[in-house]
Amino acid sequence: MAILTDKFGRAITDLRISITDRCNYKCVYCRTGNNGAAYAELPFPDYLRMARVLVSLGINKVRLTGGEPLLRGGIVDFVRHLSQLRTPGGEPLDIALTTNGHLLPEMAQPLKAAGLTRATVSMDAVDPDRFARITRVPNGYDNVLAGIRAARRIGLWPVKVNCVLLRGFNEDQIIPFGMFAREEGVVVRFIEFMPLEEDRLWSPEVVVTLDEILRRMAEYRRLVEIPHARSETARRYRFEDGIGEIGIIAPVSHPFCGHCSRIRITSDGKIRTCLFSVWDHDLHALMRRGASDEDLADFIRGVVEKKEARHHIGEPDFVPASRTMVHIGG
Repeated sequence: MAILTDKFGRAITDLRISITDRCNYKCVYCRTGNNGAAYAELPFPDYLRMARVLVSLGINKVRLTGGEPLLRGGIVDFVRHLSQLRTPGGEPLDIALTTNGHLLPEMAQPLKAAGLTRATVSMDAVDPDRFARITRVPNGYDNVLAGIRAARRIGLWPVKVNCVLLRGFNEDQIIPFGMFAREEGVVVRFIEFMPLEEDRLWSPEVVVTLDEILRRMAEYRRLVEIPHARSETARRYRFEDGIGEIGIIAPVSHPFCGHCSRIRITSDGKIRTCLFSVWDHDLHALMRRGASDEDLADFIRGVVEKKEARHHIGEPDFVPASRTMVHIGG
């Protein structure tokens, strides 16, 4: 089969599958803090079939997201089935997980044994009180820290820790996170706040930009940029003494759309070609109507052909995404 390529010549090799939009945290930059209706979660065999077809088209990295994916019973078996898939070249998949880390202390080892390659943990402060304010969950910090340490101990490497920065909430955590990266042996990645939250309160003034992060970190220790793949979302840096790595994902101030290699499947089985798409493409509906794998592959090729050139954050004609982040998948 021909490898997936969009009309801009970008090879599509990275798939994110959201297996739930439920979450046990209510982070201020994501959820309203109220309980709302959730989209359906599909049976794991349906996600597995979608993944199998996409892998046959050239996908070689699969990341499981949510919501909080560790809330789904059966995730270990799902990872085991994914690990048995092979790319057209016969290579195993790179299987990663994005989690808030709350349930990771107990689940890291079974996931690793099932074939999980890497783990990314969302953690927006290294101060327990600040962490509770952002997540609106008391006493969660210790669980997340234990999850990070468990993932590192068993070799889910590299362990990445994602921090979404919001002015007025946690911009003073930049230097503490630099210290955390060095002390814990993890890659800390700062993420510019994007307009994907349920409250729809985003404004440019709330964004802590890449340039500001670099200036603040330099007050602690100098960073040196290191090479990264063109399709990587993060610009990568090491401290000048070689101890500790920092990444900065800057879709607002330094967009990387020109080299995007990603598509997403939502928890209800729809393809999204960009975080900021205003359309969904219902792959699961096609499956329900009895489509063959070749039918699914043809549909996927047609969807990828329409992948957007870029987002339009901050531009006068910007239209918010048709779903918020928790209903897309991180």
